Amino acid sequence: MMIYECAPMEGVTDYIFRQVQSRLFAPADRYYTPFISPTATHLFTARQLRELTPENNEGINLIPQLIGHNADDFLWAATELKAMGYDEVNFNLGCPSGTVVGKKKGSGLLSELKLLEEFFDEVFEKAPVEISVKTRIGKENPEEFAAILELYNRYPIKELIIHSRLQTQQYKGTPNLEAWRSASECSRAPLCYNGDIFDRNCAESFLSAYPDTKSIMIGRGLVANPNLIGELKGAPPVTKAQLEEFHASVLQGCIRRTPQEKPLLLHLKEFWFYFSCSFEDADKALKAIRKSQHLGDYNAAVSSLFRSCELREPAGFRAKP
Repeated sequence: MMIYECAPMEGVTDYIFRQVQSRLFAPADRYYTPFISPTATHLFTARQLRELTPENNEGINLIPQLIGHNADDFLWAATELKAMGYDEVNFNLGCPSGTVVGKKKGSGLLSELKLLEEFFDEVFEKAPVEISVKTRIGKENPEEFAAILELYNRYPIKELIIHSRLQTQQYKGTPNLEAWRSASECSRAPLCYNGDIFDRNCAESFLSAYPDTKSIMIGRGLVANPNLIGELKGAPPVTKAQLEEFHASVLQGCIRRTPQEKPLLLHLKEFWFYFSCSFEDADKALKAIRKSQHLGDYNAAVSSLFRSCELREPAGFRAKP
């Protein structure tokens, strides 16, 4: 049976998104927190604790994701997470952000294999939890992937989640499926595919080419259509009424967590960058959402979008770059 995983997306797939998506639609088999970067202070922030606390993740199979290259900090966080009841952490080697890469974190570590090897040697020996890895296929050249995969094969990685793009691609261009094919033939760790699964047509096309795939991670496609996992399992297509209910529940959760108007609206606008991809001819209404400075303006713009915009056909959906 196919396993469906919800990708960690900073500022988007937080605990409110997870709560609402899993309540209203078919839930993911695994959810991941947006990455946590442990520091030498060895303290979780209040925001990180909100993401991790069991009360905010009831009934959800949640895996915390860590980022960095300091083994001591990673092991402190892994130990704390074990005490909170988690038995697995995911290590982020996929984030392509320039500010992250410049600190030799995320996919920035993929060009620092000696440093990564030293890190892995220590954390795989001492970590009190299992470790899965989310990776890109390299920094600048797909030929880098052979050495990266050879390094991964030396360690007991619980699951290797592969976003088949380079760091320099960010989210543009198309995934390199030759790299995925190579990994499926050579990886010692169980694999999960990540990249450009936007609708049922995308999934069926991919699986027809790679029928042995056992696990798929979905990010942008699931934010645009929170019913996507259900549809991949045979549920009817999402309706506008369902998306409106989903948005209303996310909005109420965000208001309870962030009552201050300015940060609340910033968060909601980031959410709509992806959520709007399910609607046809939404540019005018989306512009009004982006320009809103007060919650009343925002609500009016959202109501206008739901009234005036129809849902896109699956074959017409493409995620924003």
